Amino acid sequence: MEQKPAPIKDHFGRVLKDLRISVIDQCNFRCTYCMPKEIFGEDYVFLSEEELLSFDEIIRLAKVFAELGVEKIRITGGEPLMRRDLDKLIAELARIPGINDIALTTNGVFLPKMAKKLKAAGLERVNLSLDAIDDEVFKQINGKGVVTRPVLKGIEAAREAGLQVKINMVVKKGMNDSQILPMARYFKGKDIILRFIEFMDVGNHNGWDFKHVISKKDIINRIDQEMPMEPAEENYYGEVASRYRYKDGEGEIGVISSVTDSFCGTCTRIRLSADGKLYTCLFASDGFDIRGKLRDELTDDQLQEELTNLWGRRKDRYSEERSEETRKNRKKIEMSYIGG
Repeated sequence: MEQKPAPIKDHFGRVLKDLRISVIDQCNFRCTYCMPKEIFGEDYVFLSEEELLSFDEIIRLAKVFAELGVEKIRITGGEPLMRRDLDKLIAELARIPGINDIALTTNGVFLPKMAKKLKAAGLERVNLSLDAIDDEVFKQINGKGVVTRPVLKGIEAAREAGLQVKINMVVKKGMNDSQILPMARYFKGKDIILRFIEFMDVGNHNGWDFKHVISKKDIINRIDQEMPMEPAEENYYGEVASRYRYKDGEGEIGVISSVTDSFCGTCTRIRLSADGKLYTCLFASDGFDIRGKLRDELTDDQLQEELTNLWGRRKDRYSEERSEETRKNRKKIEMSYIGG
């Protein structure tokens, strides 16, 4: 039996385990912290079909990554469910030896039509973005005047299809911090994990400022005062969310403290953008053009060598090195290209 090569490690000894694939740069929302409508307006030019990686190219890359030790794949966007026939891509990814977990990040609007097909194709988990439970607050955030009902219907459709569901809420002071407690109340006891995400300095157009960040400590304190909590152990090495469970046993929440804490030391992720560039950090400035390599007809062995070298050179430690000077002098890739 052919032996699998040892997992590859970067400059700091971090192993490659997770591949995040952005399949499209378009989205049906214009959330202020990700794709503000002032920038991504009606005349904004998105990637053409030729510029997007084809499903065959994505599948080929995923197979090579699996040979190098990748076990988990997350499909992102933009809004990934705007990519036609996504279930067919997932079905092919699910057949790759070594890939044991496939997840999807979505705003949930298209899930009532898609959830059963996605589950049948091999999808196991979905993370749904919902930044407020109050309709008026949510309408202001998503930039399209959409109320929460379509997203809540998407959550229900995912659960009915047998998908595991987590809810992601980006928290920004003055935008939706008033929704921390209402969101916690709404999802408590529903067997759905709600994860709060500190407002991150990703991209160049979301108006990030540290004064808009609500810290993990503040989020937990607010909830704990009404619904007592205690820390929970991490589920796996490299988990980005700090886990807390309700003392009455009615579920748990998570907090992704990407600004006030550092988790670079256990980062096992690489990101593939919709236009075929690889990013070894969420806060990267430049990507590695793997689409060009694919279309230059490199062999799988040559691709494997390119990817091994790319990861081996990786020295990213943005959250450990983050400073005002670093932020000012660093142009970062937009969230809508690499999906978080």
